[in-house]
Amino acid sequence: MLDPQFLFAHLDDVRACCLARGTEIDFAALEQLNQRRKALQTEFDGLRNRQNQASEAIARQKRAGEDASALLAEMQTVAAQLKTAQVGQAEAEAALEAALLVLPNRLHPTTPLGHSSADNPVIRTWGTPPTLAFPARDHVALGEGLGMLDFTRGAKLAGARFTLYRGAGARLERALINFMLDLQTREHGYTEILPPLLVNAKTMTGTGQLPKFEADLFKTTDGYYLIPTAEVPLTNIFAEETVAAEALPYRFTAYTPCFRSEAGSYGKDLRGLIRQHQFNKVELVSLCHPEQSDAELERMTTCAETVLQRLGLAYRVVQLCSGDLGFAAAKTYDLEVWLPGQNAYREISSCSNCLDFQARRAKIRFKGTEKKPQFVHTLNGSGLAVGRTLIAILENYQQADGSIVIPPALRPFMDGAERITAQ
Repeated sequence: MLDPQFLFAHLDDVRACCLARGTEIDFAALEQLNQRRKALQTEFDGLRNRQNQASEAIARQKRAGEDASALLAEMQTVAAQLKTAQVGQAEAEAALEAALLVLPNRLHPTTPLGHSSADNPVIRTWGTPPTLAFPARDHVALGEGLGMLDFTRGAKLAGARFTLYRGAGARLERALINFMLDLQTREHGYTEILPPLLVNAKTMTGTGQLPKFEADLFKTTDGYYLIPTAEVPLTNIFAEETVAAEALPYRFTAYTPCFRSEAGSYGKDLRGLIRQHQFNKVELVSLCHPEQSDAELERMTTCAETVLQRLGLAYRVVQLCSGDLGFAAAKTYDLEVWLPGQNAYREISSCSNCLDFQARRAKIRFKGTEKKPQFVHTLNGSGLAVGRTLIAILENYQQADGSIVIPPALRPFMDGAERITAQ
């Protein structure tokens, strides 16, 4: 959520930001809500002041033995008006907050302007895509041929965009999860968390999934939501708390299944594991001092890149332009891994600095030497999307006979096996 004081003091800047993001906001209605809130606040303050004055006058009249009945009658009228004004004020505050909850984050000064992914600049590349001496197969053909992935039975069990992993497929997925968690906890200092997979609406609101993106979520009949990413519970660990400045930064990692309805994505990536309703991900989340969030984003991105480097997978880092940026993010780097089966780079991780946007919504503050607590800055990144990493391994390490060479970094997690062959 944007700081309301900043918003109404810099409306032109916020309008320009929304325009750059391609987001339409009725700013006239927003200003009307704010003016109504201010008018009701002024009315409430005036009635409260009159109540205090009358109370003091009544006390003086009683001490002097004078008749205070007229003032007492006025007090009753003022009390009734005050109650009505208080209800109106609360309604106005709620209406304004609801409007603020659908406003996207401001842009980081270094976020480039642009309309779509075509405008995202490439920051750097790592590795060289493999040169295959045979026609590249995609992960669907490879996974089915090796008996690792069963898309037909996954769909039979649950429907479209669900997959059944079998044998070496399930084992490779588990190996990747353990490899990623060990790397982030042992070498990069993240604390491993095993969070709930179901959260309440307040938690979803804290990170920005609600109210704007409810159609993308799976909701239970009793009001809980399946998490679309571990970012949601990890970021909210200290919701409505004030932490000590010296404890920052907090760095958390978690493996969780993630659940997304993929509303609006029908017709996109229908084949294979790219876009599933349920998938596994190792998430990275940081809560830090505002002065450190720029450096923390660079650090987090490096931590995610290390996974790809250890696996020997060629990738590139792109910075998202304003029109391609997520709702809660102010600045984002995407890691795109090379997939020979698609002859293209595809996203495998996003690392974002959300500044104080989520912290304001979730009320996460820190207290240092300053008299007044401040909001932390929050960051999140994929370290990595596990299914997409499995895709990259199948396609980059495929052999002419359809077998898959296991990257050396994963072999300790696969009992030393060097290759996956047909089961």
